[in-house]
Amino acid sequence: MAAAAGVPIKQEAADDAMNLEERILELCKSDSKGIPDAVIKTELPHIDVQQRVTAINRLLSTGKIDLVKTSTELLYRLKDPGSASKIKGGDAQERLIYQIIEESNNKGIWTRDIRIRSNMPLNQLNKILKNLESRKLIKAVKSVGASKRKVYMLFNLQPDRSVTGGAWYSDQDFESEFVEVLNQQCYKFLQDKVDAGAELQIDPMLRRTRSYASSQDVWKFIKELGISKVELSVEDIETILHTLIYDGKVEMTVSATHNIASNSNSTGQMKLFRAVQPLTETAGIMRMPCGVCPVFDQCYEGGVVSPATCIYMKDWMDY
Repeated sequence: MAAAAGVPIKQEAADDAMNLEERILELCKSDSKGIPDAVIKTELPHIDVQQRVTAINRLLSTGKIDLVKTSTELLYRLKDPGSASKIKGGDAQERLIYQIIEESNNKGIWTRDIRIRSNMPLNQLNKILKNLESRKLIKAVKSVGASKRKVYMLFNLQPDRSVTGGAWYSDQDFESEFVEVLNQQCYKFLQDKVDAGAELQIDPMLRRTRSYASSQDVWKFIKELGISKVELSVEDIETILHTLIYDGKVEMTVSATHNIASNSNSTGQMKLFRAVQPLTETAGIMRMPCGVCPVFDQCYEGGVVSPATCIYMKDWMDY
């Protein structure tokens, strides 16, 4: 009888353990960022420490939740089934490193930040990173912001522009000649549009309006030229156009647009650009170093700042 009575008791204990795990999973689902142990204590006050620890350890070992370390506390977070299959076979430390890198998305994360968040010795961390790289789960990408710094991200992600520098960088080197060619071609397109408008025998205001072009028009022109080996976006072309604005060669205006595709009366804005000619020549004083020197008032012969020792004046005179 005692043996027979023991069977239902064991089954009931197993059911209680499963129910506890399910309740913890439900709590984790309530917050995608994860929940601290204090929340589990508050929501399940009748569960003693040993039961709670056993249930959490089982969920961690079966890969249903992750242990996430923040700057202030440890969180239990529901695990993504997709990432669990990718890191299948790895130990808890590998899963932790993979998870930290995954959270950085396509901006990546530096080794030092991974070490701080994982609280792992550098030698051990480097071994795990090399192992994950060899399995093509993560990759190291050089950042243009720091030539000696590598950031880690998931293997299948395209690095963010802030990491690679976008279209203006190649192997961390700024493509100044490429940018200059784009500057010239964008300005040529806008100037040709102004010249074409000047030949029209129409109202001057209408002629001026027709001399504007959108950034989409300029982008299409550059794309058809085929001078770029990389795929340029409209935003890339707008960056070039803004440099022309700073050079005083182009002006920009904004025009309201109506969304014809939708049935709503929503309106948007379109940036329009036009080549311009300066009304007057720049004064000579502004073309020499003294015209823009921030310490002009402190410059005198024999002083710390002096025309005789000014390197900018020497370079300007040599030029």
